[in-house]
Amino acid sequence: MTDIELILINISGMDRPGVTSALTEILARYDAQILDIGQADIHHSLSLGILFRTNSKMSGDIMKDLLFKASELNVQIRFSPIGLEAYEEWVGRQGKQRWVITILGRRLTARHIALVTDEIAKQGMNIDSIKRLTGRMPLRENEDPKSKSCVEFSVRGNPTDKQAMQDRFMRIASEEDFDISLQEDNVYRRCRRLVCFDMDSTLIETEVIDELALRAGVGDKVKAITERAMRGEIDFTDSFRERVALLKGLDVSVMQEIAEKLPITEGLERLMTQLHRTGYKTAILSGGFTYFGNYLKERFGFDYVYANELEVGPDGKLTGRYLGDVVDGRRKAELLRILAQVEKIDIEQTIAVGDGANDLPMLATAGLGIAFHAKPKVKATAEQSISTIGLDGVLYFLGFKDSYM
Repeated sequence: MTDIELILINISGMDRPGVTSALTEILARYDAQILDIGQADIHHSLSLGILFRTNSKMSGDIMKDLLFKASELNVQIRFSPIGLEAYEEWVGRQGKQRWVITILGRRLTARHIALVTDEIAKQGMNIDSIKRLTGRMPLRENEDPKSKSCVEFSVRGNPTDKQAMQDRFMRIASEEDFDISLQEDNVYRRCRRLVCFDMDSTLIETEVIDELALRAGVGDKVKAITERAMRGEIDFTDSFRERVALLKGLDVSVMQEIAEKLPITEGLERLMTQLHRTGYKTAILSGGFTYFGNYLKERFGFDYVYANELEVGPDGKLTGRYLGDVVDGRRKAELLRILAQVEKIDIEQTIAVGDGANDLPMLATAGLGIAFHAKPKVKATAEQSISTIGLDGVLYFLGFKDSYM
């Protein structure tokens, strides 16, 4: 090994086509072995690193040729010899666990990044790479009120206390008004295949049963029960039965009127377009009603809908009863497992998105459970949450970049 030399070269300067090609062509000419390579481009500024192995007799000629080529390309090049012991230590670190930490919000600041990276360092973990997933940010704050900013960190190492790290992330996200996702970077994260959504206050910005209650003249009564159920203060099935009974006598025709005016959650159309484009299956698992789930299915192309069926009398009015079993929290989790079996995928390849207490079993069952603009109890329990932007924020948790979309 005494004839072997390991050299790290760092190239920086204005990016242009052909820089990497020209430099690696020189290494190829001397039959050098590339051990590691990485490149980043920030606002047309190139940062390229190459670690290569060569015979020590050739290293002088290689560096001379690289210097001449760098001067010709108008880039800066720096050489650093790497000891064999240091290289073996680096190789040993490659077997450590990998994590993906995603931070997102309307705007991300240096403070947000400082808080996250400080916790990463305290946990004894190392950042391998950082990349921006969203497009360029507007310079003026009022230029785009729906702007999004997302940065993804690839991190290596075993946290000294994963739960403390997760708790710290959730706390600073809440205090600083941005979102953080911590995921193990394993094979399942890279091949999620099924996304199951709650409907009310997730896909749409309302609770349909409250809209029906308003038409029936019992809005305040039903809304109060709904809020208690979503906070987990009362059993969902009991509350559902109580609320449906209050709708007795309502003409079924009002459901079409409500469906056509449903307030669609920001980012839903973009999310569904990308999920279908990349082969995901999608499902609505709702404690609401099939009529509205089917309306969204037709409009946005969901593959499955499971919700509750209201009973309609021969006079075209609601009877105050429902058909079949209630789709409650337990049933949602059960349906998620069934759909995974139908689609022939591992449960770890599933994603669940919801906001209410009755979504918690589904969120806990899925490989990736995301609390979306959720009630405090749900947000405190779920490992992942989105509270600052629209539903298309889910795409960033999956590693999508705006440039893909």
